[in-house]
Amino acid sequence: MSTIDIRHAHSLSEDNARSAIAEVAQKLQERFDVTTRWEGQVLHFARSGVEGGIELLPGAVRVKAELGFLLSAMKGMVESEIQRVLAEKLG
Repeated sequence: MSTIDIRHAHSLSEDNARSAIAEVAQKLQERFDVTTRWEGQVLHFARSGVEGGIELLPGAVRVKAELGFLLSAMKGMVESEIQRVLAEKLG
């Protein structure tokens, strides 16, 4: 298992940040067939080989994920894609 832990600052309102994260969730569902669900301020996502969440914090989001064996080999690429999408959606 390999862990990803990314914190990304933003200047959006809580509602706008939640909307942006919902867009990210939609892309995750389309591209990677993950299931998602909101629990308070955390959007949880899961599928075979990955499980994690995107937590809304004041002025930031935190993405934590546990990668299974096969995805662990691609950790760098997964982290880069997460950071790219966060920058695109949250600025």
